[in-house]
Amino acid sequence: MHKIEQLLQDRILFLDGAMGTMIQKHKLTEEQYRGDRFADYAYNLKGNNDLLSLTQPEIISEIHEQFLEVGADIIETNTFNSTAVSMADYHMEFLVDELNLASAKLARQAADKYTAKNPDKPRFVAGSIGPTNKTASLSPDVNNPGYRAVDFDDLVATYKQQTTALAKGGVDIFLIETVFDTLNCKAAIFAILEVKEELAIDTPIMISGTITDASGRTLSGQTVEAFWYSVSHAKPLSIGLNCALGAEQMRPFIKNLSDKAWCRVSAHPNAGLPNEFGEYDETPESMSKVVGEFASSGFLNIVGGCCGTTPEHLKAIIERVQKEKPRVVPELAV
Repeated sequence: MHKIEQLLQDRILFLDGAMGTMIQKHKLTEEQYRGDRFADYAYNLKGNNDLLSLTQPEIISEIHEQFLEVGADIIETNTFNSTAVSMADYHMEFLVDELNLASAKLARQAADKYTAKNPDKPRFVAGSIGPTNKTASLSPDVNNPGYRAVDFDDLVATYKQQTTALAKGGVDIFLIETVFDTLNCKAAIFAILEVKEELAIDTPIMISGTITDASGRTLSGQTVEAFWYSVSHAKPLSIGLNCALGAEQMRPFIKNLSDKAWCRVSAHPNAGLPNEFGEYDETPESMSKVVGEFASSGFLNIVGGCCGTTPEHLKAIIERVQKEKPRVVPELAV
């Protein structure tokens, strides 16, 4: 049994918060994104947060350590967009292997540092695998509904490249997150299972979808229950929801997953819904109160934060949730 599975039997585990939010606090310039290595690069690079693992690695390491310091059990690599599909926006597809390897190593070093400080609280690294910026199920062209900007085979190839590099960088978990299109997620699952077989590794998979509005459906139209049944063949360590909604709005959908899923359940909501300035207003106290109710209701095995959440948010969540019992995983009815 994987070490993390043993821990999950005993308690709720804590995932970190928002890498992007923490990076934004630094107010980095175009020059800082470029660093010395890409000073003369022909394209704008500001906003390419994953590139900072190469050009500003000390900032990424510091962010990891801030979340570990308040008690995160699992930290995510800075690789949400480190696929050839997403990096094409910056004309940096050639960097994918290096980005994933470097980011995984930064997170691994931070996690190992904190495990060494307290061996009774081991820390884990989740390789962050984002949805890419294209959808395999929907056409981006309203005049041509049959058109697809990316297909399943393209996605499998891009996810396989990312997953291989993350594995070589030493991640403990593959986290497919912010899934808005189940077909993209299926491509990621397919790629990961191939990589696991080729590298002879048994790295667990976490899957986290995103609900786009109060309808309770993903962008490609599935309910959370349908989403679960569509990906359950992967036998994931956990199924969950993140992003898009604040904790309060997420509650009915997390309950639904908790009722249906025969694996563990995770939640890492935003710090509320974005206001008119694109900021997140949920305070650590208010967010921890709502998430704490999830835990006391028996919905959770893993919890953290997404957009807008800081180490202060995570600290408040941990203080509220750490004494709650983890959700009991129901037996799969045969």
